Amino acid sequence: MEDQIRAEFRKNNFVLVEEEAILQKCVTFCINYNLSPSDLVSSWDLYSINRQLELIVSDAHMDAFRQQLQSEQKQAIIEKEQGLHSYTDVTMEIDNDNEDAKEVVPASPTVQKDVNLDSFDVTPLTNGKIHSLGRPLELVTPFGQRKDKFVVHSTLNNLPTVDDIKKEHGEDNSDDDVIKRVQPIKRCSLEIIGSQPARGCRYMYDRIEDKFNYLEDRIMKYSEALVASQLYDELVDPSVASQKTIFSVGMICCEEEGRLKEKPIMLQSSVEHSGGQRVRLELQKLEQFSIFPGQVVGVEGHNPSGHCLIATKIVDYVPLSVPDDTFRQTKRQAVDQDNQLVDPSDVSSDLSLIIASGPFTTTDNLFFEPLSDLLAYARRRQPQLLVLLGPFIDSEHPEIKKGALNKTYDELFRLEVFKRLQDYVEYMGSAARVILVPSVRDAHHDHVFPQPAFDINLADINDQITCITNPGIISANKVKVGCCSVDVLKQLSTDVVSRGIKNRMNTLTNHLLSQRSFYPLYPPAEDTPVDLSLAPEAFQMSVIPDVLVVPSDLTQFVKVLSLEGTSEVKCICVNPGRLARGEGGGHFVEVNFHGSPDCSSASVIRI
Repeated sequence: MEDQIRAEFRKNNFVLVEEEAILQKCVTFCINYNLSPSDLVSSWDLYSINRQLELIVSDAHMDAFRQQLQSEQKQAIIEKEQGLHSYTDVTMEIDNDNEDAKEVVPASPTVQKDVNLDSFDVTPLTNGKIHSLGRPLELVTPFGQRKDKFVVHSTLNNLPTVDDIKKEHGEDNSDDDVIKRVQPIKRCSLEIIGSQPARGCRYMYDRIEDKFNYLEDRIMKYSEALVASQLYDELVDPSVASQKTIFSVGMICCEEEGRLKEKPIMLQSSVEHSGGQRVRLELQKLEQFSIFPGQVVGVEGHNPSGHCLIATKIVDYVPLSVPDDTFRQTKRQAVDQDNQLVDPSDVSSDLSLIIASGPFTTTDNLFFEPLSDLLAYARRRQPQLLVLLGPFIDSEHPEIKKGALNKTYDELFRLEVFKRLQDYVEYMGSAARVILVPSVRDAHHDHVFPQPAFDINLADINDQITCITNPGIISANKVKVGCCSVDVLKQLSTDVVSRGIKNRMNTLTNHLLSQRSFYPLYPPAEDTPVDLSLAPEAFQMSVIPDVLVVPSDLTQFVKVLSLEGTSEVKCICVNPGRLARGEGGGHFVEVNFHGSPDCSSASVIRI
């Protein structure tokens, strides 16, 4: 078994230090936890990503790795016995004592700040009452007994605390905030970039033709973009034998079902250039690469036999010199009439926003305490934009899986979520805006991806609560914010094959920007209901967002990333984590955008 484990580590490009001791322990882990060598290495892969480790396996990490395997086994047993899903999975690990957490933002200082918001409970309602379905005052829940409330986990540049804001405004009595309404900040402009698929669309009608057209369109767009850049030679059929160096464009594919492996990897070119044929891709001459199934790349190399393309260079990004009209532009929709009357040149590129992703209630109840505390925090901070990504009514919640509710999912959403948001915007005034992004795990919404926006009657709240598609892009004060609630980072992490990559989390996130796609993976993960008949252009990033929000069960982070091939175009990439984890609290992110990502600040905060 040691040879099999060694081979699996090497296949995934891991280097074993103190090899004999590590292999002995790994054999013990396989026996004790009934794991195959492949499963063991997959668990180590997630462990190393969460801790921002390089591709070096050290004996010093074996004890912590063993604890992770124990946690995995424990959760598996609980789920099997109860038929439940738990958010305390190790892939969502956010241990406050973990010293590696300081590496979430490598180039930024990590500071532990107590925002001192213990007095926050629920967002005050305009009528002074508590929600009928809210937490009874006499009931104490594990979430209510948590410690380290609103502690800053990591920072990007500097973000002022609530106390600093109060001092700036001369506020000494915190009780005044509950009694009087603080004047909100200036209302931001808002524009939706693209609105497909439409509400009420039919799905589960995708055909093989739809999938073919989607993949062919991606390859052709990428080919046209590289040709337009004039940086590479004319495209050639990669399956034709040639002793000369050629340049081809195609999509990375698996030769057989299962996870992508370094051998063999196939390159499928377009129908126009090669009739859609596949050719084996040899990567031995490359010192550094990161590829995954569904990725469209340009490959420079030679194919002496006609059966194997030996790559000497891989281009996995669209050059900056390519004009934007190479990619299909999507329609823009102004949310309110006020935006159409404002000169765009008069709008400053400054935006304050709070970002959180569901679940919004803990697994032991449906009181939605984390959501209430988040809205109380937002009431004090007064962001221009509150971005909330589903799931809101989580289909994986124990109470919902049991089917023990005495109301419909729509009623639960309106009473526990939408009612709280209405009270929040009424309290904050006309300047507050809320963005809602659905999730494929929302029990009250269409189970399909891409996903239409929530169908809610919003006529009575002055366009303050806006529902967008999943994925979707908005423009607020000329700041473009892209959102996708599907855990694409975790899915990519299990399918990517790489060599010579130092920061794997940065690379995973950069794949989305390089491919200009919210979901470049193909075939999609088994639990992601992709329907390409709806709106294949919905996956496309028609513009590079200034802020990219990609919630994931992997470690939460806020990073400034440069677009591949240039340092001029940058993007703030945000993984806010989950607001609720098991019976406890999770994290959310606060961002102050000032003109450009480099001049902006952000914080990952524990709820």
